[in-house]
Amino acid sequence: MLEAEDKNIAQIKSTQISNTQIDKVQAPIRVLHVFGRVGLGGAESRIMDMYRNMDRSKVQFDFLVHASAKKTGKKCPTSDELMAVREPDYYDDEIRRLGGNIYVVPRFEGKNFIEYKKAIERLFTDNKGKWDVVHGHMTSTAAIYLPIAKKKGIAKITIAHSRNAGTEPGIKGLATNFFRLPLKKKGTADFYFTCSEIAGRAVFGDRLFDKGYVTTIPNAIDVAKFKYDNAIRDKIRKELGVDEDTVVIGHIGRFDYQKNHEFLIRIFTSLLSKTDKKMKLILIGKGDLTEKVKQQVMDLGINDNVMFLGLKSNAADYYRAMDYFLFPSFYEGLPGTVVEAQAACLKCLISDTITREVHLTDLVSCMSLDRDASEWADKILQDIDAGNDREADTPKYASILTEKGFDAKTQSERMSYFYLHGSFKN
Repeated sequence: MLEAEDKNIAQIKSTQISNTQIDKVQAPIRVLHVFGRVGLGGAESRIMDMYRNMDRSKVQFDFLVHASAKKTGKKCPTSDELMAVREPDYYDDEIRRLGGNIYVVPRFEGKNFIEYKKAIERLFTDNKGKWDVVHGHMTSTAAIYLPIAKKKGIAKITIAHSRNAGTEPGIKGLATNFFRLPLKKKGTADFYFTCSEIAGRAVFGDRLFDKGYVTTIPNAIDVAKFKYDNAIRDKIRKELGVDEDTVVIGHIGRFDYQKNHEFLIRIFTSLLSKTDKKMKLILIGKGDLTEKVKQQVMDLGINDNVMFLGLKSNAADYYRAMDYFLFPSFYEGLPGTVVEAQAACLKCLISDTITREVHLTDLVSCMSLDRDASEWADKILQDIDAGNDREADTPKYASILTEKGFDAKTQSERMSYFYLHGSFKN
């Protein structure tokens, strides 16, 4: 009798162990993505495109973001304390709907180096065993948080991911470059990713790039989402009060130094002086320089021709309403907006400081920022007069982008394999 009971107990324990093992096998691995914030920025949007297409039964995402500690009254508040005072960001709700968590550490300001490092260490220690991968998109402090993640045994894989090819002028840019210096050495992270060659060399240096330690990951988008649709075009233009005879020039991007809005406005002003065509400029985005750009528009007397639309969750619809995309940035990594514009079959004129890796189709032309605004305007008018059949050309350009690895579904499958195996499928 006792032997039979012992056998039953052993069978029950064996079953429990087996079920536990099955649960562990079935539970998705978790990847911690590190950003400054989870707003409508390019890098954040690219990761969200991938997240939506990811098999979340195998791979789940969490996000570590940064926020000011001032409202907490503490120098080194906990993630929960910061979350209580942090303003919700654009992707917060969707991240949670998809099964992700959001954590917060104090925003790095240089002088709070000790407190920042302490906050990172505490967060990783408190959540040990939760993440298999730490994927750092915020390279300004990646040389701080990635080594801590590795040293503390938090992650099996650490990744530094370069998203930009430049920094702001002045003290802020100098500080960013200083704190990035360790990223130019092998071993600061397990893997080095970049969106383009120019961004990879800018952050990780020529030596690591030339030795093949840096892997280029295309800034993939949901290509089908940007398919040209005439009905949506008409709807948006009607909402904006823009008739079909008006040529709409568009730009999407943060209002900051990098995007070069001041020159963009001068190009558009030159356009207005060169043609009798009705013209509108729509600007989507927000940032610290919004009011300055609005003042420039007022000073030039072109208020009626320029529309400041703020952030738009349905940006794809606004590409459809545009007739041309203008993007004269001082520097970029690989701008997702230019990829999106090509998916929407828009002709684009961009600065030659931007990597040619974004010239995925014949829709993109480039020009030097040393050229006069008048010359940029001439090129735009030339392209507009040449025209293109966006509705007919959509399948062709969608196919090109997908074949070149810029479709989010294809990219999510590739990255899912990497997160699970620590290597890319051959």
